Amino acid sequence: MVFLFRDKSIINIVFLVLLGLLVHLHGFTTPITVVANHQDGWFAYLLNQYLKEGIHTAGFFIYISVVLLQSIRLNFLLAEQKMFPNSGYTVAMSYVLLTGLLPQWAAISPALIANFLLIWIYIKLTRLYNHPAPKTLLFNIGLLVSLTILCYHPTAILIVAVLFALGIMRPFKLQEWFTLLMGIALPFYFLASWLYLTDELNRIGQFLPKMELAVPVQQLSNLEMAGLSAFVLVLLAGFFSWQQFNSRLVIQMRKNWSALLVMCFILTAAPFIFNNAGLNAAVLCLVPFTAFVSASFSYPKRLLFPNFLFFVLIGVIMYNNWYLVKF
Repeated sequence: MVFLFRDKSIINIVFLVLLGLLVHLHGFTTPITVVANHQDGWFAYLLNQYLKEGIHTAGFFIYISVVLLQSIRLNFLLAEQKMFPNSGYTVAMSYVLLTGLLPQWAAISPALIANFLLIWIYIKLTRLYNHPAPKTLLFNIGLLVSLTILCYHPTAILIVAVLFALGIMRPFKLQEWFTLLMGIALPFYFLASWLYLTDELNRIGQFLPKMELAVPVQQLSNLEMAGLSAFVLVLLAGFFSWQQFNSRLVIQMRKNWSALLVMCFILTAAPFIFNNAGLNAAVLCLVPFTAFVSASFSYPKRLLFPNFLFFVLIGVIMYNNWYLVKF
């Protein structure tokens, strides 16, 4: 089945849409809901205020559209950067498959919407290498990171990620680091100024992330255990495939992969360090992790092992939707 997504053709988008409908088949019988905590930022407020009440049957189509748009955008981005030996739709395929592994990811959440901004941030990070005007780009990255945090508070951990990425992409220059930090601080400065002028500075805490060490779930269900086990399996396979081919890439591509690797490790901590983030926040990890997972589908010349991984993921997804497929 993997061969259907290893070619670059318009028909592959049709296959991708069919795969998305298959992975989230439960959406036809179980409504896709909005899961948003008011304290998580502007995205949560907008979803609860304007979408949660009147979503009904449209929820499934909104959700599947968001997933497909993000998967295709990420696929085009990595293809433009020539991160894989062949251009295809294995990145988009991997993203769609991964969204079906956990029940918490089959919902319209601020974290899912924030993935649009996360992809945008990564696009800008990859342009840092040999950029003729890095200060302007760094300031824009800082602004984008800050706005992302205001939209979804658990993305505050991105500050650490972009600092590491800057250290990877460019040699150390104090002015560049200061420019990035100034871009991050500026929106919060204007926000605090506005609240001060309106005599509401005591509300500043509503716009800041609330950090609290906690376990995302107290006890994993069988569905969650199966999904996380399959996720770890394909991720390890992806890391192994990527490691074999990483040394053959040019320096810029290796730096791009290193930035993704940093994002993998840092974003994984989000569900553990932010108040009430839960496994819903773990959907942020899908952007960097998808690149490595898709390496196990793109790099091997023989399709035996990639097909095995594909059917493992499909098997777990069928287990999650067993009430639909059993006779």
